[in-house]
Amino acid sequence: MSDLQTLQQLAEKRRSIYALSDQLPVANDEIVQLVEHAILHTPSSFNSQSTRIVVLFGDDHKKLWDMTEETLRVIVGDEEAFKSTKDKVAGFRAGAGTVLFFEDQAVVRGMQEAAPLYAENFPVWSTQTNAMHQYVIWTALASINVGANLQHYNPIIDERVAHAWNIDADWELKAQMVFGAIEQPAGDKEFKPVGERLKVFGA
Repeated sequence: MSDLQTLQQLAEKRRSIYALSDQLPVANDEIVQLVEHAILHTPSSFNSQSTRIVVLFGDDHKKLWDMTEETLRVIVGDEEAFKSTKDKVAGFRAGAGTVLFFEDQAVVRGMQEAAPLYAENFPVWSTQTNAMHQYVIWTALASINVGANLQHYNPIIDERVAHAWNIDADWELKAQMVFGAIEQPAGDKEFKPVGERLKVFGA
């Protein structure tokens, strides 16, 4: 099998998995090594290396989703209306861990000062860099049969997250990736026709 075939198979294997448990098929260290590799080898604009990552396991992972539930409860208010949200958060808490993705705004500002001609682009490029880290880690997790799903409870949890884990004030939270053992695979996925999404010229 070629490297391209392997890459394409992993791209197909990477799905949003919501039925997760904390019984990982690999050791925590393997998850950390996977994240370290992504940090080192995922590209960034001007080699800015602005992405920052925090990995939470065990009680720290549960703490994140406890505080998220508490924050959402205040926002929603009505207990009956909150039930579906509570159930959703319980599914995240049932996983083995969470990867928190941040962008270091001090780096972004530094790039803007160093290359003012592109100043307005650096925040956009920073977000794109973060998204690439998310995809690389998500696909790598799929390669070792660890399920994951991506959430965005920022900015409502930003302050509590920063306080709980002593996060640098310049680190801006972008996403939360829950991971764990796959208890139920993703369902079938519908695809819009490629012809509506791709144009090719000069071939």
